[in-house]
Amino acid sequence: MAPAVTLALLVALLAPGLRVVAAPPGCDTRAPLWCSSPEIAAACQAESRCAHRSRPAAAPVELSLFYESLCPACRAFLVQELFTAWLVLPDDVLSVTLVPYGNAQERNVSGKWRFQCQHGPEECLGNMIETCLMHEAKNFSTYFPVIFCLESGSSVTKNLEACLQVYAPQLDSGRVAACVQGDVGAALMHRNAQLTEALDPPHQYVPWILVNGKHTDELQAQAQASLLGLICRLYQGEKPEACGGLGASKVPAGCRR
Repeated sequence: MAPAVTLALLVALLAPGLRVVAAPPGCDTRAPLWCSSPEIAAACQAESRCAHRSRPAAAPVELSLFYESLCPACRAFLVQELFTAWLVLPDDVLSVTLVPYGNAQERNVSGKWRFQCQHGPEECLGNMIETCLMHEAKNFSTYFPVIFCLESGSSVTKNLEACLQVYAPQLDSGRVAACVQGDVGAALMHRNAQLTEALDPPHQYVPWILVNGKHTDELQAQAQASLLGLICRLYQGEKPEACGGLGASKVPAGCRR
């Protein structure tokens, strides 16, 4: 997908059954954040919509995605299910952790970590780029659209500059490249390896999905069929508007070890 596609258009393309909330004049904030302060709510004419936020919010549903950058099923889940759900759900409903490593293997060679990936060196590079992007950006709402752009485009490893220009122009691609080529990136990937190897039960394929810290075959199947529907069922607070129009999608089989 061309990186210049706007987020609003992405919602229309990826989730045609969902209603896109248009921002009123004078409102330059994404709809899920309209209730983040009284000033923003007023600017976006959302005071009545945000009135319920004065009550204590329920805990967000926590989703952890263990994946690899070139696995077709991982890319499909991230693009079709996870990104769509994140776009339309308020930030206090869904919390996401991304761990790009998957079925890779690591070894220590003369004190330096080296990695071998299921889909070859390009996948190792893609995993490293996305890991370093997360490290440099810090904020999920900053780096996730860039990762979406990489995963939905023609090349995970060659479109970083273009995706940054569209979704995070404030980030320095040179810093990301320095991380990828240096010891910091290797250390971050080693941490991803440790997190992946510590999974209980051990992962058998990717994408490997944890919901509220738990993995079961049933949760995995539900998440891949309709992540938005699963989050809406599990969230214990007042259901957001996005939970009104749900549909299932079909994603490819996973990449087995």
